Amino acid sequence: MTQTTIGEHEQKKITTMANLKKMCEKDREKVKGIFRFYECPGGTLNFAFRAYKWDPVQKYMLLDGESYDIPLGVAKHLNKNGWYPEHHYLLDEGGTPHIRINQKKRRFGFQSMEFIDSDEIGEARETEVVTAVPIPKVFTTEASHKKKNA
Repeated sequence: MTQTTIGEHEQKKITTMANLKKMCEKDREKVKGIFRFYECPGGTLNFAFRAYKWDPVQKYMLLDGESYDIPLGVAKHLNKNGWYPEHHYLLDEGGTPHIRINQKKRRFGFQSMEFIDSDEIGEARETEVVTAVPIPKVFTTEASHKKKNA
């Protein structure tokens, strides 16, 4: 077991507090996006939020499909905590049922209209963004090729 001196412990505490202050400043930056209420389309979500113990409690009222400028910390909260588990029972070899989470049902989320790393905002990692581009018609089937030559 390693022992730390009081000075090392105080230095670690100061460094941790400085990192926490930086995270707090970043979480206060405004991001623009669209609120999505998957559980109740067209509905309104009212909630209170406080990220850090020194922050005041803020009340929010968000309408589905509307665009908002909200702090990054609130956007993270909406994307990370807006789900509930759907349970599923599995039987083992002995026939004993065991419960497990089958999937996470999203209740609400915040779609950023700015470029933000998905790890930072907490978006679902299961989805994949695919850009669709038209494919030129280069390939022909043998039947259509025979019709052109006949």
